[in-house]
Amino acid sequence: MELIWVYKTFNELTANELYAILQLRSEVFVVEQNCVYQDIDGKDKKSFHLMAWHGFELVAYTRLVAPKVSFAEASIGRVITSPRYRGLGIGITLVEKSITHTLETYATNSIRIGAQLYLKKFYEGFGFVAQGEEFLEDGIPHVEMILEK
Repeated sequence: MELIWVYKTFNELTANELYAILQLRSEVFVVEQNCVYQDIDGKDKKSFHLMAWHGFELVAYTRLVAPKVSFAEASIGRVITSPRYRGLGIGITLVEKSITHTLETYATNSIRIGAQLYLKKFYEGFGFVAQGEEFLEDGIPHVEMILEK
């Protein structure tokens, strides 16, 4: 399957791209995970957006957040693969590309994430290390993790 990877600032996003991003985030983070929370949190405008497209369908997405917006460090958030495309290794490529773009875009050597606890081992595979205690965010267990390059 050929994917087209697109990397844009918020202002560069088309209305159709933004709609697809918000639709996929709602489908997974609100409906699938049965979690009522405010997804539109004001950080999108201050972030870069990495998307993987198969034709006109958004397959995977992350939001790359500048330092001092979510954490002191740059961050990767809203990491998502469409349920229809899971199990194909797209999430691995998504995180690899997100790390590369974040390090380059923000000229940094460290990335902090708030990872859902069940994905801790997944992120450890990229070199992230858990820091601090587990915590609940929107009713879902999370842990902060940091990557130092």
